[in-house]
Amino acid sequence: MKTELKNIANIQTGVFAKAVAKGDMVYLQPKYYDEDGNRVTEVVPDLNSIGISANHHLQPGDILFSSKGTKNFATCFDDEDMNAAASTSFFVVRLQDRNVLPEFLTWHLNQPTTMSYLKAFAKGSSIPSISKEVLGKTEITVPSIQKQQLICKIAKLTTYEKQIHSKLMELRNEFYQQKLYTALNN
Repeated sequence: MKTELKNIANIQTGVFAKAVAKGDMVYLQPKYYDEDGNRVTEVVPDLNSIGISANHHLQPGDILFSSKGTKNFATCFDDEDMNAAASTSFFVVRLQDRNVLPEFLTWHLNQPTTMSYLKAFAKGSSIPSISKEVLGKTEITVPSIQKQQLICKIAKLTTYEKQIHSKLMELRNEFYQQKLYTALNN
């Protein structure tokens, strides 16, 4: 089945708020993530929840789509223990269709063809921005739940394989550098 994203999910902007030194809520921003949507830094509560609408409190399964700048990605919020809100650099995609897995939709949005489509419609010369309307009109192919689960499993294993390969290359480089250093000093 093919459908537009707006037919299976609610899309809203993140909340505009000012970070504080010590808060009771995490204010998620794109700088906390790499290009693949993996969180790369620890986060601390830096937002006061007073005045933040309950609608802006992230729920497990919400998808954050980084819509501003050149680093566009989707990431699935899955931390049940984190009280968090997304910044305005994100669109929060909340699935309404139970036949779509959040992890699958995240994978689908991160595909090169989907990203190319979205970036083609980005507006702005200094800071390109993908609009809510364009994101909502993005065509999503929705296979069976079983196929979605299989795709997610393969994608997770592929990511794990990349991490292992990267670590192997790093260790191999250290090994050769040490060998060369030892040879130089003998």
